[in-house]
Amino acid sequence: MPQRGNTESVDNYLKAIFTLGGPEERRVASKSLAEELGVAPASVTNMLQKLALAAAPLVEYERHRGVQLSASGRKRALEVLRHHRLIETFLYEVLDYPLDEVHEEAERLEHFISERFEQRIAAKLGNPRIDPHGHSIPTLEGEIPKQRSILLSELPTEGEFVIDSISDRDAQTLRMLHACGIAPGARLRVKKSSAGVSYSVRVGRASKALNLSPEMAREIRILPAPM
Repeated sequence: MPQRGNTESVDNYLKAIFTLGGPEERRVASKSLAEELGVAPASVTNMLQKLALAAAPLVEYERHRGVQLSASGRKRALEVLRHHRLIETFLYEVLDYPLDEVHEEAERLEHFISERFEQRIAAKLGNPRIDPHGHSIPTLEGEIPKQRSILLSELPTEGEFVIDSISDRDAQTLRMLHACGIAPGARLRVKKSSAGVSYSVRVGRASKALNLSPEMAREIRILPAPM
């Protein structure tokens, strides 16, 4: 049986590869993975080689071509992601945690809850489909809807949109956005600055515009607003 620390580290790698690969599940560069996890590139290479050479490989890895999850690696990544997002929802809806605190708490708990405990949480919450940040919760069968939203920072045109989800990675940014009413389901009217270096948004019926930096725009996913 693997040690707890090893299990947690492997889970973090699998989840990061799944996230960075995006809806297309494209190959992920080792450098991108090192930046995402905050570890040295050499450590990433060593871990990917171990995961690829295991008896039941969790990744497909080629030096200089990056890494993809194997079928079993994808299954485990989605299991951990389901744990994480169910725990976030439970903390927020049942235990009244502030929205900007649920991510770090879920990061600590996601690796170690039992399947029975996971099922009890899901039942208590009414088997939710999205977490408090607007992210889809994988099903018990390991399925997750294809992402249709785009990053605000990749918006090709101005207009009116609905916020699909907000990244939970940075608590301070999340706190700032939430204070401005920027949350899943909110409507945004978006304009780009003439220099293209910031985004002017109006939330809901607000008359005052907010200026978002490209960094903040990368934390928000949007969909076209319904007519």
